[in-house]
Amino acid sequence: MNLKSTLKKLGYAKVHKQMNDVFLKYTAKVVFLIIITFSINLFFSGHYSPGGGFVGGLLAAAAIVLLLLAYDLKTINKMIPFDHKWLIALGLTLSFLVPLVLMIFGQPFFTHQAFHLELPIFGEVPIHSAVFFDVGVYITVAATTLLIITLLATEQAMSDSEGADRN
Repeated sequence: MNLKSTLKKLGYAKVHKQMNDVFLKYTAKVVFLIIITFSINLFFSGHYSPGGGFVGGLLAAAAIVLLLLAYDLKTINKMIPFDHKWLIALGLTLSFLVPLVLMIFGQPFFTHQAFHLELPIFGEVPIHSAVFFDVGVYITVAATTLLIITLLATEQAMSDSEGADRN
């Protein structure tokens, strides 16, 4: 008697795959949080050291791609219900408006300004206008990368379904 065929008849392969899926999904969620935390850390440290909006946005997109590997595209769209094209437009608008507003107030186009905010818990906090510019870059890079990945995944799914229809 062949043990492998008996286990397959009993549905062991399906149960084994489901156990792997649960492990992958749980691990992906935990690693996603770690990567997003590091992405935010890179974003904030990027003005004074390597990092910033571009690298932080790429890392945020990579974290979401990790979720895409564990889940399907429909689930990811439910988890992140934002249209990538609108996020790209928002990021580009923010990145363009910050220097434009400063130019309206008499500063050269890419000259950034520092000011101080009084926050209840933190006290006086220095804020640099480059932070808002970097937020726009972060959003644009993350959304653009995700749009490209989503389009590739959708195209792959369409070509797979066409191949299945031919068989």
